[in-house]
Amino acid sequence: MIGSIKGKEILVVGAARSGMAAVELLSKNGASKITITDQKQPDQLETELTYLKRYPVVEAVTGGNPPDLVHANLSMVIKSPGVPPTLQLFKKAEELGVPVISEIELAYNFIKAPLIGVTGTNGKTTVTTLITAMLKEAQVEPVISAGNVGNPLSGVANKISAQGIVVAELSSFQLENIRFLRPAVAVFLNFAEDHIDYHGSIEKYYQAKLRIFENQSSGDYAVLNAADHRVASLQKNLKARVLLFNQHPVNLGVGVEDGTIKLYKEEEPPHEICLLSELLLPGEHNLENALAASAAAWACGADLHSIAEVLRTFRAIEHRLEHVANINGVDYINDSKGTNPGATIKALKSFPGRNKILIAGGKDKGSDFSTLAALLPLEVSLLVLLGETKEELMISAKKAGFSSVIKVEGLEEAVSAAHREAKSGDVVLLSPACASWDMFPDYEARGNLFKKLVRSLPGVDNKKGGSL
Repeated sequence: MIGSIKGKEILVVGAARSGMAAVELLSKNGASKITITDQKQPDQLETELTYLKRYPVVEAVTGGNPPDLVHANLSMVIKSPGVPPTLQLFKKAEELGVPVISEIELAYNFIKAPLIGVTGTNGKTTVTTLITAMLKEAQVEPVISAGNVGNPLSGVANKISAQGIVVAELSSFQLENIRFLRPAVAVFLNFAEDHIDYHGSIEKYYQAKLRIFENQSSGDYAVLNAADHRVASLQKNLKARVLLFNQHPVNLGVGVEDGTIKLYKEEEPPHEICLLSELLLPGEHNLENALAASAAAWACGADLHSIAEVLRTFRAIEHRLEHVANINGVDYINDSKGTNPGATIKALKSFPGRNKILIAGGKDKGSDFSTLAALLPLEVSLLVLLGETKEELMISAKKAGFSSVIKVEGLEEAVSAAHREAKSGDVVLLSPACASWDMFPDYEARGNLFKKLVRSLPGVDNKKGGSL
């Protein structure tokens, strides 16, 4: 555990939401000097720099991350998620023996409440939100969702009592630099290729995910996807009690049998939760999300009635299969949070039997698009490409025998092209299979622009809007 930080000198790398929350937490707990550094120029950080003026112990360094910020008198370095691990200042910290920890590790040391951690390649935000809703429905109070979901863990560290629960979405970027973080319930949803540009290899990405379990003990729970080989294979080596989820019956956990979602407990008949037909969320991947959330919420004490009530009423979160509008019989779907090929594949399969115009492309993360490309002839009538990866995506599509492709310069042109080509009954799907950073600050900005552009098209029927 981190000892008292009172009177200590600390470096925070990255001035986005997590970095700013870390600075506030450190300041309120008595750090004597905090340096925050970011590669952005001052004019790109006006809001952040203005906010930091309220903390006299904080010094901001902009326009780069110079290694000389690390010195022997530094107590620790706090690394924000997404900051490249290859920065020279991290190498210097290692040489000097200065600990480098993630923002979630810092926050964990100040959180009194039990922590539910949710990781995986896809579905983290949906499952985090579902678990939170289930616990609230079960009258567990207070419950806060945080982490990669948009509310930094450091921002809630001092805001919840030991009687509450924190449900945290934990990315590989965040988990890579933990030390003592220990979720009472750790959920591993699935694993697929992603973030190769950041981690350097798929194996390093996998190992970063696995860190969510390393500090658990026999009194904790690990919730695993029985249908994902790399996830399910972990159950033999974990110290925590394992709950499985699957679209089939399981020995212990949540599964499906005879069209019904059921809880399976040792030496007891299965307990019915709700019918599959009652779920509002579309797609098989959302069924998996519902099963995982149900298992985790039950492990935290939620009753089955409360779990079922949420499953019957919960609609998609913003930017994840979000229904934007219906225009002349065409449904426009915002899946901007689909930032890797696996997520886009699942999005395409969520609308079986319908022609789909797919808008894709963005920041290159080193992904392999071949599996997604192989699906195009079966699921897509037109592929509209933009961003840094549009050439690579087009090459992959042609290798798969798919030639109905349009390249555009930006999202506005993409929406116009899709609107022009779409016919009644079609789905226009923004699911980029790539990060947004080549053209947008984040996936939210990309999704918000898509929604704005769609809602400005002629013939919008907003009565049919809302989340799927």
